[in-house]
Amino acid sequence: MGFLILLLLLTFTTLPLSSSDPNDEACLTQLSQNLKDPLNNLQNWTKSTFANPCSGFTSYLPGATCNNGRIYKLSLTNLSLQGSISPFLSNCTNLQSLDLSSNSISGPIPQDLQYLVNLAVLNLSSNRLEGEIPQQLALCAYLNVIDLHDNLLTGQIPQELGLLARLSAFDVSNNKLSGPIPASLGNRSGNLPRFNATSFGGNKDLYGYPLPPMKSKGLSVLAIVGIGLGSGLASLVISFTGVCIWLKITEEKMAAAEEGKIGQFMPDY
Repeated sequence: MGFLILLLLLTFTTLPLSSSDPNDEACLTQLSQNLKDPLNNLQNWTKSTFANPCSGFTSYLPGATCNNGRIYKLSLTNLSLQGSISPFLSNCTNLQSLDLSSNSISGPIPQDLQYLVNLAVLNLSSNRLEGEIPQQLALCAYLNVIDLHDNLLTGQIPQELGLLARLSAFDVSNNKLSGPIPASLGNRSGNLPRFNATSFGGNKDLYGYPLPPMKSKGLSVLAIVGIGLGSGLASLVISFTGVCIWLKITEEKMAAAEEGKIGQFMPDY
């Protein structure tokens, strides 16, 4: 009897804490296909591993952290990765942290990231990402960190991101963003964390608080004053010349008239 109980205990302890999730498998497969790995840093990211990437809290994938058999965190930083971010990354529905920073990943930020409803940290900084920042990220209500600095992002900052009450770190510096900084981000009220100018700097067409006032792209004040003085001087010279010419003509007419009057009183011989 004792042997039977021991055998049962050994059997249960060798079983995984939970089975793999097909959504995680699809997520990892598509992510791997979209990314290029020139230095072969992800050599263990194979199809067989994607089918069972986790065993309880144990991960079989470099850069992946597991929680109860699900992918909980992905951190693939500074690996010289290229390619693009797969929209199927949204299948990793238990994901709470995504860090793909310091690579050479290009293309847009997928709108499908909105389905990562548990996401708290999004770090895609120091890549070559293009296009606009998806306003749908505001649907990730647990986001604490949005770090997108040093990319090639364009367009305006979605004002909807200011609705993220948990947002404590926000950085979109050194992109190609334009337009006004939403007041919901640049001038937050109440107990919400506030972001300073370093979060928005390096975007030459971006303006508004907390950035300093934009320098005028037109003429400087000194140039305007100089032009004004030059125009005034030119007008003065022209006016003075006109007066001189008028006086000269008037003088000549008066001289001619005087000669005519004198001629009338001269006797004829």
